[in-house]
Amino acid sequence: MQSFSKPPAQYNLKIKTRRSQRRRVRLMGQVWYLAKAVTGRVVDLSASGIALDLQSPIHAAAGSKVRVECSEIGLLDGIVRWVHNGRIGIEFDPSSNASALVASYFRFFHKDIQPVLRR
Repeated sequence: MQSFSKPPAQYNLKIKTRRSQRRRVRLMGQVWYLAKAVTGRVVDLSASGIALDLQSPIHAAAGSKVRVECSEIGLLDGIVRWVHNGRIGIEFDPSSNASALVASYFRFFHKDIQPVLRR
């Protein structure tokens, strides 16, 4: 039997993990790629990124630069990290003010989501 000196958590194979906690939100927004806008619902939001449920497909590949427009938060520039089954994950551009806009949204406007049905 082989003994390992490091715990298995340290063998992460250099996989990039989330840097900040994601919080569920209920906001509407638009994702702009080139000259086309696709409307979607923001599913979760963090200081480093955003995920949206899109109403129609967007033809942006991972690594494409996009802009998210949300009336509650503002204009957020970012890079597509994944697109899957009508959802898109966007990492904010570190040189933009997106993290400051998200922080001010959480400070002044965000209300935690409560379940619609209660037992």
